Amino acid sequence: MSDPLDKATSRAPATLGEGCLSRYDPEALDADDGTDFPDAARLWEQLQEESEPHEKPGSGKNNAD
Repeated sequence: MSDPLDKATSRAPATLGEGCLSRYDPEALDADDGTDFPDAARLWEQLQEESEPHEKPGSGKNNAD
């Protein structure tokens, strides 16, 4: 066994680009890669609503007091 990584149970998909531009190669992906998450949009909206700052009445940006 020359490569200790040969024992790994999974491998990352092939990538394109380098550094900040690195991304998975869409042609190398298949149905076994990734995940099915049908409620992702609903979760994202819920998290955005929870993280929005709640302003006090009268504390808007248009008040020139």
